[in-house]
Formats: sequence, structure tokens, C-alpha cells
Amino acid sequence: MELFKNKKIIRLNAQPPTYHEKKSKIPDNFLTTCPHCKRNLLPSQVTADYTCERCQGNLQFPANARINWLLDEGSFEEVASDISNQNPIGFPDYEQKLANYQQITNLKEAVVVGTGLMDGMKVALGVMDNRFMMASMGTAVGEKITQLFERATQNQLPVILFIASGGARMQEGIMSLMQMAKISQAVNRHHQAGLFYLAILTHPTTGGVTASFAMQADVILAEEKATIGFAGKRVIEQTIKAKLPKEFQTAETVLENGFIDSIVKRTEQKNRIKFLLKTNQRVMPL
Repeated sequence: MELFKNKKIIRLNAQPPTYHEKKSKIPDNFLTTCPHCKRNLLPSQVTADYTCERCQGNLQFPANARINWLLDEGSFEEVASDISNQNPIGFPDYEQKLANYQQITNLKEAVVVGTGLMDGMKVALGVMDNRFMMASMGTAVGEKITQLFERATQNQLPVILFIASGGARMQEGIMSLMQMAKISQAVNRHHQAGLFYLAILTHPTTGGVTASFAMQADVILAEEKATIGFAGKRVIEQTIKAKLPKEFQTAETVLENGFIDSIVKRTEQKNRIKFLLKTNQRVMPL
């Protein structure tokens, strides 16, 4: 019994943290949910090319991460980085919305453009990021992509453009629609100079972006199961008064109907892009 009488008791004044206190310390982006198998993934389970370790499905690929994955290390030089949106038609709360997305994504706008090396070949590269307002095309996005093509034409460079977009940005009204014509003219000047333009359509590529520069490339590739189309499925069904197939507007269906050239897995994209660059006679070495 002496053993129990002499037992030391240690009392802690600090209360154990509550569930909400614990939850608040977990970063918002700590877990990634795969849109295909619906499983939660730890950062260690996301591969370098942002595919699910379990089902190999494509995950959302941040623009800067895609650039670092694709290009030779340390070779990327961003251009038009100072261009950011204003509020051309005075849309209510638009500035605050932009500021929120800039904070969430650490991007100034929905596209990052610049030049870099891919296997020693100098290229002009643009990557649209659908985390920023679904990569909708406003005046800043239009100007950045236009400047990318103009620089590529001036320096005789091929253009690689990873495209994702929900279409024109409604908060900028007619100004957003004007970007379609502006970019298309820059693409045409690049084409008239005999230079190569490669478009890779990612999920989703829709609206005015699809109706313009997304479909004007010399070669158009797409990622697996990406949604590619102009008007939304429900809008089309309401217009034609008919039910559309379940796989309507998937990359696979678009390929069957001849609107794109090939579907390429992310694990194969680097090699496919390098092959296309090397077989194009106008690729300029550094």
C-alpha cells in the first residue's frame, strides 16, 4: 500500500487543444482531393507532374509548378509580369475579387508567360492557371498572351501554350471579348513568319478561348479527360432541345471528331513536345 500512498501526481494547467484549435493549424491546401478517384492525397502522394499516385489521374497543375517541371532548371524568364487587371467597366467589387485570387494563388493574373529552355532549345511559353478565376480571359490575360506571341515573332521562337479557361471574363464585358481578336492577330503574324505554335488543351478549355487562339495552333494536343468546348452542355441542350451524350465535350470525343491532333498523358508530354520542337525546322537554338 505504501506504493500507492507515495505516488506522485503531475497536474498540467494547460488544457488540451480543442478540435477547432487543431484544425486551424492545418494549412488549407494540406490535402488534395483527386477529382477522379475522390481520394485525399498528402503532398508526398502528389507526383512531380501533378498526377494522382493511386489512379494516375490528372490533378490541378499550378502554373509556376508546370513551368519548373517542363523547362530546364533556372532557364525561365518571365515577361509582361507587371501587367495586372484594372476594372475597365467599373464592375462592383471586382478589385477585391482580384486581390483575393492574387493572395490565394500567388499570381498576378490567370496566365504566366515568358521564355526559357527546353532540352537546350529556346522557346516562348505561356501557362494558364484555372485556380485564378477559372483562367477567364480578361484584358490582362489577353495582353500577356499577345505580348508572348509578339516577342516570339520578333525573336523567331516557337510558342508553347498550355491552355485552360472558363472563357471570357464577364466582369470586363465587351473588353474581354475584344481579346479574342487581338490575340488571333498576334497568332497570325507569328504564323506568317513561318514559326511553330503548339497548344496543349487542359481541363477545362471553353468559351471564347476555345473559339480563338486555342484552335489556331499548328499542332493541338490535349490532356486526358479534359473538357473542351465552346458553349456549356446545358446551354446547348436547351438550345437544340435534345439530350447530349455523357462524354460530350471530353477530349476523347473531340479527338474522335477531328478537332484536336492527339491526347497525351502528362508522363509523355515532355518527350512529345521535344519531338515536335526538334522536327520543326524553325526552332532556334540558344
